[in-house]
Amino acid sequence: MSVSVHRVAKEGFGEGTNELYDRARPSYPPSALAAIKSALNPSAPVKVLELGAGTGIFTKAFLAHPEWSSALRELRAIEPSEGMRARFASTVDDHRVTVQDGTFQNTHVPDGWADLIVIAQAFHWCPDYDKAMAEFNRALSPTGRVVFIWNMEGRLTYSSTAWVGQLRHVIEAFEQGTPQFRLGLWRQTFDTPSYMSSFEAPEENTFRHSVMGTFQGVIDRAFTKSYIAIASEEDKDQIRAQLTEIVKRGDDKVWINEEAGTFEYPYVTTLIIMKKGTSSVRHAI
Repeated sequence: MSVSVHRVAKEGFGEGTNELYDRARPSYPPSALAAIKSALNPSAPVKVLELGAGTGIFTKAFLAHPEWSSALRELRAIEPSEGMRARFASTVDDHRVTVQDGTFQNTHVPDGWADLIVIAQAFHWCPDYDKAMAEFNRALSPTGRVVFIWNMEGRLTYSSTAWVGQLRHVIEAFEQGTPQFRLGLWRQTFDTPSYMSSFEAPEENTFRHSVMGTFQGVIDRAFTKSYIAIASEEDKDQIRAQLTEIVKRGDDKVWINEEAGTFEYPYVTTLIIMKKGTSSVRHAI
């Protein structure tokens, strides 16, 4: 993995963590994928550059989506983690898709190659927003789009599900100062010279949805967090005990099938869509 990758991401998403990550992380709502298609509105099959592609969770949702499955010409996935690339290669089976090493600043595609640049659940790790946007501008076609998308457990501000807020409170205590999505540091991107000179004001949408949760699934999801994956065994035991108590108590839990132990696990998906242009004023979404 490249030295430009954050230490916690490098270690927490390193070898031995990728199977759990691929199994426990949620996919993306079809409505968000449809919104990307609507924004791009391609007249011909598109070339997609997916950065920070991980184990291929977004890629698989993209390929399975009815509006995208036949609209893709080629997808080049870039992922700096060797372990994640290996998992990607073993779970994504489509002749139009390749995966290789790279970073936000080094995408290895020709000028203007990409009709769509997608970064799912990853851009908050970017070490240099200005350099990244300069690279995106170089790699993107004149009519293309750049998309950031994240899934985040639904907090109390988004729903009345108290147990999820309690869960987040526990795991956030172990973040180790990492630039997590929830902190919004990535929004500084829109004030960089490379963004302001080459892109219009970003468009933001949110999609509220739920996935089917189980007790073990919630615990597993928490342990895919990079900073928890590298926590001490003592801290992991503490986290597991606290999360077990929260999930079993289940304040405001909405059961799908109580006998089967399934319940709603609320999420909010944030979608940012950017297109080329010139922004003469500062924008903060």
